[in-house]
Amino acid sequence: MNLDIEQLIAEREIYRQLVKFAGAMDAKDWPAFEQLTLTDIEADVGLGLKKGREPLVETMRQFLDNCGVTQHLLGNVLIEVDGDTADSQSYVADMHLGLGNKSELSFRTLGIYYDQWQRVDGCWLMSSRKKDNRATMGSMDVFSGVRINLLP
Repeated sequence: MNLDIEQLIAEREIYRQLVKFAGAMDAKDWPAFEQLTLTDIEADVGLGLKKGREPLVETMRQFLDNCGVTQHLLGNVLIEVDGDTADSQSYVADMHLGLGNKSELSFRTLGIYYDQWQRVDGCWLMSSRKKDNRATMGSMDVFSGVRINLLP
């Protein structure tokens, strides 16, 4: 495969957007999160398809606003750029710690994010996300009683 400088720059920009996306989730910075996605993003993070930025943010807040510190670590990132669109794949290992009287609890998932990107006005925005939850560990009680089976 022969990569030109524009493809390498695009890959780097998308990688940075992935890192910002994870950071926005961990900081619970929903305005920053929204700036990284298209308005009509489609996502399935293991809870069924969500269409649109608002339903996705609402779903994420249902979990992340109800726990303590989180950390979404990304690795083994592959990015394929094709003009103004791109696909990325990255491993994710996320940790969620309990809050208050649940501070001794933790919950983790191991999975793969499959993302699609679109360049809009020179900026790469996520247009689609699918999370393949491959394993879970710990107690979902960390989310203050939210109960959903993340594995098929």
